Amino acid sequence: MGKSLVIGTVQFGKFYGIANQIGQVSQNEIKKILNYAWEIGVNTLDTAPSYGDSELQLGNIGVREWNVISKLPIVLPETCSDVSGWVNESIINTLQNLKIKRLKGLLLHRSQHILGGQGEKLLSALASLKSQGIVEKIGVSIYSPEELDNLWPYFHPDLVQAPLNIFDRSLITSGWLSRLHQFGAEVHIRSIFLQGLLLMKPVQRPKFFNRWEALWRQWHFWLEQQSISPLQACLGFASKQVEVDGVVIGVDSIKQLDEIHLAMQHPGILPPDELISEDHDLINPSRWIVTK
Repeated sequence: MGKSLVIGTVQFGKFYGIANQIGQVSQNEIKKILNYAWEIGVNTLDTAPSYGDSELQLGNIGVREWNVISKLPIVLPETCSDVSGWVNESIINTLQNLKIKRLKGLLLHRSQHILGGQGEKLLSALASLKSQGIVEKIGVSIYSPEELDNLWPYFHPDLVQAPLNIFDRSLITSGWLSRLHQFGAEVHIRSIFLQGLLLMKPVQRPKFFNRWEALWRQWHFWLEQQSISPLQACLGFASKQVEVDGVVIGVDSIKQLDEIHLAMQHPGILPPDELISEDHDLINPSRWIVTK
């Protein structure tokens, strides 16, 4: 299949995503998705305590054979006097929920935690989990490459998860994708569909995005020119990134996963630089103001 797919599980635990039409995925559908994913050679899951009851759902289904990556809670209490205890309690909860004994990877959900007053203790607690074999790789989930500029003097992660898609190529243009690869860090990219926005037809797109009409016109013109679907374009772009190790995709049905699997067979075409946007109001979903 080429690039390794990683199943993102946020939809398994809560309603998520601008293009989500069905809400939280049922346990029966999750089972079907995981069985099919395993059949086509996918063996890695990405989850987090902040993903509703995703970890519990996975644990109830049974994921002992899978490589599981999870994260620390989003909030590190400012008053926390025992950081090591907080980390250990978090990991125990995660492992109990998942009903497994170790994690493939453990990521910080907020890189800023390392830069705070508790940073040194936090890194020490993570290193301890790694040396005990409870966690194979420690790393960080970032929202923009600038976070790595601040983080690097203190922490060289084994695993980095970051957004990368046709509109947002800052991980490449900043030089960080190459740098991480040269360092030997495993890189997983997410948001390759920009939360589904890049897959939407113009009539489906919320009005909030109308101010980027010129970019949308270029996007649809290029797709038409190349005779490819948005799904093929996004997956093709991701699979052409030789320095990327894994592509995190969220699916809410077995049908969606099948469509992605089929689209991955397309050789992919590198999109033009004209489709790059540096406007954070567009490429950072946390800044979207969308009413459904």
